[in-house]
Formats: sequence, C-alpha cells, structure tokens
Amino acid sequence: MKMITAIIKPFKLDAVREALNAVGIDGLTATEVKGFGRQKGHTELYRGAEYLVDFLPKIKIEVAVVDELLASALAAIAHSAQTGKIGDGKIFVQELAQVVRIRTGETDVEALS
Repeated sequence: MKMITAIIKPFKLDAVREALNAVGIDGLTATEVKGFGRQKGHTELYRGAEYLVDFLPKIKIEVAVVDELLASALAAIAHSAQTGKIGDGKIFVQELAQVVRIRTGETDVEALS
C-alpha cells in the first residue's frame, strides 16, 4: 500500500478528483495549503504599493492506494493537474505500513476498499 501526496494548483482539484475516480479511486483528502518552489512567489499591487507574496495558494491531496493502482493513480494525477506552466506541483509517494478503518476495525487492503 502507498500514500500519494500531491501538491497542485487550486483550480485543478476537480479535474484531479474526476481523473482518480475514473481509475477506480473513490476517496481522497484535500487541504488548502500555501507554499512556493521555483516560482518564488510573485509581486502584487495594493493601494499603490507593490509587495511580494512569498507563499502561493496550493491544494494538497492525499490518497491511500493499493500497489496495483499506484501507476494509474500517478498517471491520472500528473495528466489532470498539468498546465505546462511553472508551479504545476509535485507528487510524493510513501510506503504505508498499516491502515485501520475506525468504524469496523478492518485493516490494510480491506480498510481501503
């Protein structure tokens, strides 16, 4: 089992959710976050004064998947989140040691389905 964490542009959330649903992944967690990478933020004008916005709004998506769905999930996220411009984001994959469904006590693969 793997945990996928993806940082994407906010307006791409619906497209990513639909793409994951199309490959058989029904659940995800999305969190509004702020950050920067190569973009290094941008400048904005407010009441005639220019100021630097260091942290840009992003969405962090977390998805737990069985190993068999990993490749299709990664492709779905990468394809649906891509704009071709700087700041499209990153995808991180980590090993999941254990999963427990709190309501039923099911563990691991049974808890993901």
